[in-house]
Amino acid sequence: MLKIFELNVFYDGLQALRGIHVEVTEAECVTIIGANGAGKTTLLKCISGLIRPRSGSILFLGEPIHGIPTHEICQRGIIQVPEGRKLFPRLKVLGNLEMGA
Repeated sequence: MLKIFELNVFYDGLQALRGIHVEVTEAECVTIIGANGAGKTTLLKCISGLIRPRSGSILFLGEPIHGIPTHEICQRGIIQVPEGRKLFPRLKVLGNLEMGA
């Protein structure tokens, strides 16, 4: 369903992700765990198209998504739902999910 191969991401000259490989199959739940500054948020931003990798590929349902705009990635079904930051504290869970969609 989601395949990430040899992903390398830089912020200016600083390498944030080096050679990342991830594969998620349908109905599988995957967790990304790491210390602060380990690259978890960078990886999610890259999958969502908010930042671009210098090299490597991200495939969703067999199609490359690492070069398309964020809104198109969202239309294909990849979204992030912020948690723990109280972005919309007055909304109920459903409202927060709808905002994320």
